[in-house]
Amino acid sequence: MELIRNILSWNEILTVSILGWLTAQLLKTTISSILAGKLQLERMVGDGGMPSAHSATVCAMVVATGRIEGVHSSLFAIACVIAIITMHDAMGIRHETGEQAKVLNNIIEMWLEEGERHSPFLQNMHLKEMVGHTPLQVYAGMIVGAVVGFLYPLSVMVG
Repeated sequence: MELIRNILSWNEILTVSILGWLTAQLLKTTISSILAGKLQLERMVGDGGMPSAHSATVCAMVVATGRIEGVHSSLFAIACVIAIITMHDAMGIRHETGEQAKVLNNIIEMWLEEGERHSPFLQNMHLKEMVGHTPLQVYAGMIVGAVVGFLYPLSVMVG
């Protein structure tokens, strides 16, 4: 038990961040599996989906940093900026990339139906569509990360 305690306390901010990611990925896998009616283990490591693991990770990091270093610390400010950029990117650029991939995949499918013999290099081409998040998925990830960050029992607290 002491070994596990030492491993988890070596860097509590990193530990809480990883637990935020793991919690979100487990929820995402469960939700996807229920909606699909079958177990989808690939969602454990996949991007996109509900909730956002990116948001959960950075929000858990922000909360743990605030609890350990204090909300007036430079490290807390840096964690907040990183979280804002990450979440904005997840529902902005990465979400639009997924939407563009859907359009391009549809175009490729239309071409393959008509001219498959003339474009053999397109036969195995398929762009990843789930790379970003909707605002709801990002907000859900924020909540998951904040809950993990507040519930994790930290041994170092600002006095």
